[in-house]
Amino acid sequence: MTRLFNDPSAFAEDSKAGFLDAFSSYVVDVPGGVVRRHRTREGKVAVVVGGGSGHYPAFAGIVGPGYADGAVMGNVFTSPSAAEAAAVGRAASGGGGVLLTTGNYAGDVLNFTLAVGRLEAEGIPARYVAVTDDVASEGKGADGRRRGIAGDVPVFKCASAAAEEGMDLDGVERVALKTNERTRTLGVAFSGCTLPGADGSLFTVPEGRMSVGLGIHGEAGIDEVDMPTAAELARVLVEGVLGGAPEGLPVEGARVTALLNGLGNTKYEELFVVWKDVAALLRERGLEVVQPEVGELVTSLDMAGCSLTLTWLDDELERLWGAPADTPAYRKGRPAAVEGGAERSDDEAAERAAAPPLSSGPADRGAREGGALVAAALEAVATRMAEAEDELGRIDAVAGDGDHGRGMVRGSAAAAQAARTAADGGAGTGTVLRAAGDEWAARAGGTSGVLWGEFLGALATRVGDDGAPAAGAVAAGVRAGYEHLMRLGGAKPGDKTMLDALGPFCDALDEGTGAGLPLREAWRPAADRAVEAAAATKDLLPKVGRARPLAERSKGTPDAGATSLGMVAQVVAGVLADR
Repeated sequence: MTRLFNDPSAFAEDSKAGFLDAFSSYVVDVPGGVVRRHRTREGKVAVVVGGGSGHYPAFAGIVGPGYADGAVMGNVFTSPSAAEAAAVGRAASGGGGVLLTTGNYAGDVLNFTLAVGRLEAEGIPARYVAVTDDVASEGKGADGRRRGIAGDVPVFKCASAAAEEGMDLDGVERVALKTNERTRTLGVAFSGCTLPGADGSLFTVPEGRMSVGLGIHGEAGIDEVDMPTAAELARVLVEGVLGGAPEGLPVEGARVTALLNGLGNTKYEELFVVWKDVAALLRERGLEVVQPEVGELVTSLDMAGCSLTLTWLDDELERLWGAPADTPAYRKGRPAAVEGGAERSDDEAAERAAAPPLSSGPADRGAREGGALVAAALEAVATRMAEAEDELGRIDAVAGDGDHGRGMVRGSAAAAQAARTAADGGAGTGTVLRAAGDEWAARAGGTSGVLWGEFLGALATRVGDDGAPAAGAVAAGVRAGYEHLMRLGGAKPGDKTMLDALGPFCDALDEGTGAGLPLREAWRPAADRAVEAAAATKDLLPKVGRARPLAERSKGTPDAGATSLGMVAQVVAGVLADR
């Protein structure tokens, strides 16, 4: 288990502070992550990697010459927010554009895609690439839906080396996509991992058994087998990865690089024993192994297990993979001296990372009253989420990673505080909602964080700051938020997500306000319908997100996101009735 921490909720922040002190010659602090101590040379593409904490040396440990220019660091196993990803991208930018890249997880994809939009709007060219290497999470021909696990390493490394060579943003993106297309991984676990302060593991593996096809955020595998010998494990890994080889690339006679990655609680000596057999099997298949890596590269806190990654090389990728790098956790060769990039101070980095300030003009009395009501409602929501944290985590853990409760607590608490600050300052309804949404996304991270942040932002745009919002305007704003989330996440009704509760809520709210009911009278039956719809998701199978690979396990359990949405709707109904 994870034993060493102070406040479990501050584990990621405390870990980051220690890392920054230990490696101050390599990195400097920016909101949401770190960037290289030396400024990005003028015209160079900045490669910014990221994801949740708990995976060291990914992601901060690979920031340095020859590798990443910056890393975005979310809470443990939780995606950073769009604001944090954009902040690190701004700070790292050297004028040649920014490539953002993460593993293929819903929260990361949503937040980093939104970050690209923010950077582009500010005049910084940006692209995003999601790594999709996990053969266990989807069959052949569905690369866009695979998870990203230790295949992050070759994709990030080759893209970074391309940027160091001076390729433009198109070229760096092309290299990242090509490396991803040629990379496959399979992982196994002998025990689950434990979040700091948690009573138990996110999943368990019975004694004498091995979980096959795990996810790096504590998701259980897709199968269990008897615990093998090292040689038997090597065969499982090699056959599994080669069985998912990229279409059109040879399984025999190719040049590959290989990574045998420890997940956090498997000793290097054990990995070397397994590698001996993996290497022999690869050579038996006629594969030439080029500059392999054995060790901890992408971990999962204290999980016992390992993963095997193969990347099919061509001349270009072999050159980029072998290029020198010097970072806190990864070194290869001897990089040339940093070109033209003087050291930057912490203050300078933070200033470059800062987003344009949130604008808020003077609000009239009706809008101020609306803002105060929003603040009160969010404070009540935060209290309810704290009460429901364990329940939501339990529901989410059935087929996911069990962090939904914690994310809702962090997000709603931050949103409530931001809303109260804005409302006490005289802000109107729209500005209070937007401030709350930005903080919800920033502090919760993950899929739920970005969805709630974007939902409140869409609602803010519709209700505005001009007078007390009418019931019809609120209903239209809720509908706009619902439609925005469908476009953003690609989910639809029936996919077993929060949309399955939000859609019926919208329908009922439209009916009530369309019939002329005041908001408080229209909201209550809509909230009841959302709760009923959330309960009905127990009969659905998830088609998107982390729960999808374990869809059958979720049958009989309602969706955590839909459940929490129903709770939020009920709490707001109570606040509206009281006021």
